[in-house]
Amino acid sequence: MNSLIIFAVFVMAAYIFQMFLGWQQLKDFNKTYTMLRKLGRVAIGRKSGRIKSGTIVMFAVDENGRVLKASKMQGVTILARFQNMDDYVGEDIHYFDKYNPLVRKENKLMQSAIEDARKVYLLHEAGIEKETSSSDSFLGFGFYANYLQLSIKQLLKKIRKGVPYESHYKICREFYETLPIRWRNLY
Repeated sequence: MNSLIIFAVFVMAAYIFQMFLGWQQLKDFNKTYTMLRKLGRVAIGRKSGRIKSGTIVMFAVDENGRVLKASKMQGVTILARFQNMDDYVGEDIHYFDKYNPLVRKENKLMQSAIEDARKVYLLHEAGIEKETSSSDSFLGFGFYANYLQLSIKQLLKKIRKGVPYESHYKICREFYETLPIRWRNLY
């Protein structure tokens, strides 16, 4: 009976300690987010790992999509803290996909988190505040329709500015590559 009480006290102490460390991690997240928010809009991407470490990235972005400051938090435990990602400063968030050399040098979880931040930014830029899942719209067409609308807006903006046709092709190619493979053969 006595050992059961000691075990229960140990479990409660471990749970309270875990809550305290989780609270410290949340404070670190809020401090980093507030600092980035003072610089501009913030794009947040995340990728949770079940056995591997979870990853959160935050990019402070100006009105043109240039990264002003970038931070990442990656780790298995609640002891993980945010670290700066200086390589991404000055880069355009629109091009943070799996083909970008900066993104390719990161591990798979970090790549997924960076692409998620890009997707969240593009959704917000397209005027979609809430991310739609594939169950919210028929086969996920809602996201792609809005992304197509954003791509067309970017294309028209570049045509009005007199930008060379090579960049028009790049915008269309980016949209095509975001489509699932089974949809690419529909047209």
